Amino acid sequence: MAKDEEKSRLYKLKPLIDRMPAVKAPDGHVHFRRKMFWLIFVLITYFLLTNVFVYGLDPAEGLDMFEQFRAIFAGEMGSLVHVGIMPIVNASIVMQLFQGADIINLDMKDPDDKAVFQNMQKFLVIIMILIQAIPQVYGFLEPAPAFIENVGLNWARGLIILQIFIGGYFLFLLDEVVSKWAIGSGISLFIVAGVAQGLFTGLFNWAPIEGGAGDTMPAGTIPRVIEAMREQSAAEFAGGGLEGLLVSPPNPVMGLIFTIVILLIVAYIEGSRIELPLAHGRARGARGRYPIKLAYASVIPVILAAALLANINLFAMLFQNHLEGFPVLGGADWLGIFPEGETQPVGGAVWYISQVEGLHDWLLPIVSERYDYMLSPTPEITHTRVQMAIRVTGYFLFMVITCVLFSKFWVKTTNMDAESVAEQIQESGMQIPGFRRDPRVLQRVLKRYIPTITTFSGLFIGGVAAGSDMLGSVGHATGIALFLAVSILTQLYEQIGKEQMMEMHPALRDFFGEQ
Repeated sequence: MAKDEEKSRLYKLKPLIDRMPAVKAPDGHVHFRRKMFWLIFVLITYFLLTNVFVYGLDPAEGLDMFEQFRAIFAGEMGSLVHVGIMPIVNASIVMQLFQGADIINLDMKDPDDKAVFQNMQKFLVIIMILIQAIPQVYGFLEPAPAFIENVGLNWARGLIILQIFIGGYFLFLLDEVVSKWAIGSGISLFIVAGVAQGLFTGLFNWAPIEGGAGDTMPAGTIPRVIEAMREQSAAEFAGGGLEGLLVSPPNPVMGLIFTIVILLIVAYIEGSRIELPLAHGRARGARGRYPIKLAYASVIPVILAAALLANINLFAMLFQNHLEGFPVLGGADWLGIFPEGETQPVGGAVWYISQVEGLHDWLLPIVSERYDYMLSPTPEITHTRVQMAIRVTGYFLFMVITCVLFSKFWVKTTNMDAESVAEQIQESGMQIPGFRRDPRVLQRVLKRYIPTITTFSGLFIGGVAAGSDMLGSVGHATGIALFLAVSILTQLYEQIGKEQMMEMHPALRDFFGEQ
């Protein structure tokens, strides 16, 4: 009885959350070829969903609240997957914060508690889809006039919300298909797909710049350079043409150079690790290594940090432009100033942590008086160079601090902390040579590395992600998105290799905890 009283209050919701729609897990081992089939199938389905647009929505009048985060959150403006993976990520943030603060009182080593945690997260995904969809439909997405005329404004908005909800939840189910029947994570797969698409169009798009005010130059880096070399004279290059190619958006040449540098840095980070030697306690000569990677907490903390920043931006815009009557926050310029039709703040507290997008967004107005006009985003607002420097520093610190916090939460909730890893090594029959085979001894050894590397991992990946945003890239693939894409592809490559190894040597499945 006492044991029941110690259980989390979430168990009261168990009859409801256990009935949530879910993808059934396989009963036994899934063959490698079948896993690859489901991986490709889900990827194709995702691309199809991004091209199925919401019926009744007026694409010309809509405002994309998350335009600068699209590559990260794997959504497409106005499509069935308009909200992308944001509801999944937001649900994960809430559950991690509650778990890290010991509010929900769940032991992730207990299978029953872990099942309650996962089912509650599924329930939160539904709530988060509605939280994301409803404000956007009522504030920033406009139904087509003909659709309103046929069904009325309220029904039009309701049907659009329903379509976005169905698409968002279907994307969540696709994520479950990947995690249970394929390799890796659906969230990661969708992010890579979005980043790859953005990089390709950023490099090779021959179409003129959208909204270029008469500029007929191609938007893609490579065709833009070719066109400039064909059409511009040496005098035009010297008069600003070369500078425009190097640093001016979209897709500047410096962005391409920095993209390559970022890819190389992240690839190096993913390959850096500490390896603890292991030996089998009963099988003499059987040895192995336990790798502790520099990016120990994986890419999830970066996703969570970007999601938190996107939500702060969203709600600041709602309070400033659509909830003017809300106490304290409604219509408050100190919180954030958003010009009509813009999704990026130009002033207020939110501006000081807003995402920086390339050298032209901050460095040029700081170092050169020629770019003073960039310090005045509107006639009413003029920033000083000091304020611009504070903004860049604020964004950098926000990413670093939140990545450290989320790294600690993620390691704890996924059983990657020293205590959990020690138990896993103990159960596999392995031990560290020269040390007594005791989980407490293993814990002491692992605590020399894991807590420190977790903090350093958060600092490093947050710094690299923010720094790469400050340098810039091509194809609207922000530095965070590039960091995620390379990290995900590296991990996917390692997972595919592990799957192939287990397919050839089935005995290894027990060591890796696979069926």
